[in-house]
Amino acid sequence: MSDTATPPDENVAGQELRQFIERYERLEAEKKDIADGQKEIMAEAKGRGYDVKVLRKIVAMRKRDKDDLAEEEAVLEMYLAALGMS
Repeated sequence: MSDTATPPDENVAGQELRQFIERYERLEAEKKDIADGQKEIMAEAKGRGYDVKVLRKIVAMRKRDKDDLAEEEAVLEMYLAALGMS
């Protein structure tokens, strides 16, 4: 006689696995839809004459911690001054 546990019902495990995969796939589809929406927004902004590269930089800056950003900008200004570029 064996002391090993009985494996879970394969049908139930298969259903659960399928649910995980389907949930993940739905999120992947949502992620693609969001990325497509972001591209459309930037295309519209570009069509109105805005510099998309600068807009993306602003978006990235807004995500960052204000103190970290201020410190980086201060160091950048110091380096530019040292190079005579400010």
